[in-house]
Amino acid sequence: MAETVGWLADKLSIVELKIYHMQEQAERMDRDEAFRAQCRAKVAVLREQRDDLAAEMTQLLGDVISGRVVPKVYRQFKMYNDAQYRGAAAPKPAP
Repeated sequence: MAETVGWLADKLSIVELKIYHMQEQAERMDRDEAFRAQCRAKVAVLREQRDDLAAEMTQLLGDVISGRVVPKVYRQFKMYNDAQYRGAAAPKPAP
């Protein structure tokens, strides 16, 4: 199962964009039929991937709603730009 609902939503949006653009390629009249057929085959694979991700999203959301899965919140602890994590500044050499 995927990590989070957000991860699935991200992957779904990416696959949808790939489907859209590959479908455009499949309809290009300035390319030969072999190219268009190859693109149509890729669209079919991308649609299967999209459907798998959508089914996983449905399953995960159902599990969250029913309480079978409790999403974990991962806190970010950023250390940069926080003075308390910086060591003492090295003394500047005398001129």
